[in-house]
Amino acid sequence: MLLCYGIVGFIVYVTLLLLGEMATQYPVAGSFNAYATRFFSPSYGFALSWNYWFNDAVSVASDLTAAQLVLQYWTTWHTWVISLIFWVFLVTVNAIHVRAYGELEYWLSSLKVVTVIVFIILGIAVNVGGNQQHEYIGGKNWHIPGAPFVGGFGGFARVFVTASFAYGGTESLGITAGETKNPSRNMPRVVKFVFWRILLFYILSILLMGLNVPYTYPNLSNKETTTSPFTIVFQMAGSTVAASFMNTVILTSVLSAGNHALFAGTRVLYGLAVTQPPQAPSIFARTSRNGVPLFALAATSSISILCFGSSFIGSGALWSWLQNIVGVSNQIAWFSIGLASWRFRRAWIRQGRPLSELKFRAAWTWPWGPPFVVISVAVIIIIQGWSSVIPKFSAVDFVSFYIEIPVLIVMYVGYMLVRRPGPSSAQTALPTGTEAVPQHRSVPRRVWNVLTYNDQVDVKTVDLRRDEYHEAAEDIADDTQREAKFHGRWRWFWKVYYAVV
Repeated sequence: MLLCYGIVGFIVYVTLLLLGEMATQYPVAGSFNAYATRFFSPSYGFALSWNYWFNDAVSVASDLTAAQLVLQYWTTWHTWVISLIFWVFLVTVNAIHVRAYGELEYWLSSLKVVTVIVFIILGIAVNVGGNQQHEYIGGKNWHIPGAPFVGGFGGFARVFVTASFAYGGTESLGITAGETKNPSRNMPRVVKFVFWRILLFYILSILLMGLNVPYTYPNLSNKETTTSPFTIVFQMAGSTVAASFMNTVILTSVLSAGNHALFAGTRVLYGLAVTQPPQAPSIFARTSRNGVPLFALAATSSISILCFGSSFIGSGALWSWLQNIVGVSNQIAWFSIGLASWRFRRAWIRQGRPLSELKFRAAWTWPWGPPFVVISVAVIIIIQGWSSVIPKFSAVDFVSFYIEIPVLIVMYVGYMLVRRPGPSSAQTALPTGTEAVPQHRSVPRRVWNVLTYNDQVDVKTVDLRRDEYHEAAEDIADDTQREAKFHGRWRWFWKVYYAVV
């Protein structure tokens, strides 16, 4: 688990640096979907946008299923009823006003951050002896029979999709680029700081989970239930009350994740409906008086009905399948960011633009960054389903690992064939009075033209000037004021303040 989270964490960090380059240069709405459309292929951008909407919609379902699992710590009574109440609550919050979403998300996120820091401190204490047995744990759980590589290579590879599920949403920072104040300065700061967030909130937490909780812990994960390692560590500290509090915080975290996914999915679907040419039915572009796209909200939230299938197949099994689907969707997003960056950098070099004109440049990732992300993510997508094939084939697990790949390809190719230029666009102007000679092409030739058509963007001609960000006077004044704070009497206070914020 530690190795997989470390590998995926590094890939995510490089991916965000690549996204940061594009988002700083072109702070437009739509994030990596817009960059894939602009630098790679409009058809691929279409398929990617719908994939990302589906990701958010299924994320809401997975979060509500996770809520059922968290509730089983206290009761096993019809947990789907609680999920239904949470579903109504999230839909209501998102239907009122964007301010209601923002206020709820602010407080829930703040609680998450504080709790993770408390967990890290407590996890260290439990490991060195602050547990009910008053014994030093250290790395004992890595040496019990079967550990540390439970299930061999297949078990190890399977954790990649779990890690990808957990890291999901980090690419969302690109979505905010179009509404960020002074993006040419603030976006690089945010992206660079992601390294420390990954180290603190993911790697340290995972390390302490792996050290303190043995894989043989009762009801850690099975078909019916899954117990949070966060809660188990608080139990090991000897406080049932603290464990219940931790479980409550996890429940609020699940709500926070569902709240974010529902908001993001609704906006992605709305964006598909208002883009030109429209890539979704126009009904999804309609908004309420408060500016909320209610039909897009209804469509996104309807996918969440999946979570109520837990009554038939077990919450633990459903959670595992939904987690796989969302994890693979996140990987497709990172793969696409690498692809868009690869094309963006090639266009920049081919058109002779000097590197000094880039608002932000992750110099140490040149030139290997984009191909590294594309290849490494592709390899992970291929190998992570190993356990669904060997030693025994599991059709349901295999589908949850790989179903999104053919769906994406079909949408990409289908949209490209439907939207391809008609014969009229290929006609050339003839001199006045000249009669056009009809061109009769053989059936095989016409079939070949259809099959070989693609709408890949030409890196030599793509417009690199459009939507470029140019610093305004207020941006320069903001930078000057900030630098003055860093060189004044209270410079250390301001450095700490900006680091925390």
